[in-house]
Amino acid sequence: MIEIPVEDLVFVVCTLVGGGLLLVTVLVDDILGGIFDALHLGVDLGGVSLMPLALGFVSMFGVGGLFATQVLDVHGGQAAVIGAIGGALGFGLVFVLFTILRRSEGATPFSTRDLVGREAFVGVGIPAGRNGSVFVKAEGQTHEFSATAASDIAAGTTVRITGTAGTGLFVTPLEAAVGAVPPTLDGPAT
Repeated sequence: MIEIPVEDLVFVVCTLVGGGLLLVTVLVDDILGGIFDALHLGVDLGGVSLMPLALGFVSMFGVGGLFATQVLDVHGGQAAVIGAIGGALGFGLVFVLFTILRRSEGATPFSTRDLVGREAFVGVGIPAGRNGSVFVKAEGQTHEFSATAASDIAAGTTVRITGTAGTGLFVTPLEAAVGAVPPTLDGPAT
């Protein structure tokens, strides 16, 4: 019968469980992160959740401990110290990788609700209760949206966005801004 030292068994379990859970965390981080955020359990360190950092430490503690017992032929407390050094390296590696991954994520796109309160320029006149179009400067670009209003608004009028309906906008005219130059022809909206 093969006899496995307890310390090797601990290091193997740490490696397998920590590494397996770290892989699961990488694959479903958005799901787990959303659950933890909803329960107000999400704790992070520099924008990185504590869960992958802890799992990186545990898995690399196991790898470092196995390296110490199998390659260096060191046992007991010395193997645990080498395992802890490996765990610290794993912690640092996971921190760096997750930080890079977080930075590479794109910003969430704006929605039409984000436009409420902004000014827009009427491109196609808006008959009362019908659709026309407006130009809105957002996210560094000029966007054209379908718009409706309670009263007639002529093309070339500057308006304020007061609400949304799907991808369409509700607008009201600004009295002082009649005849303004559209943002697509003169740069940013004023």
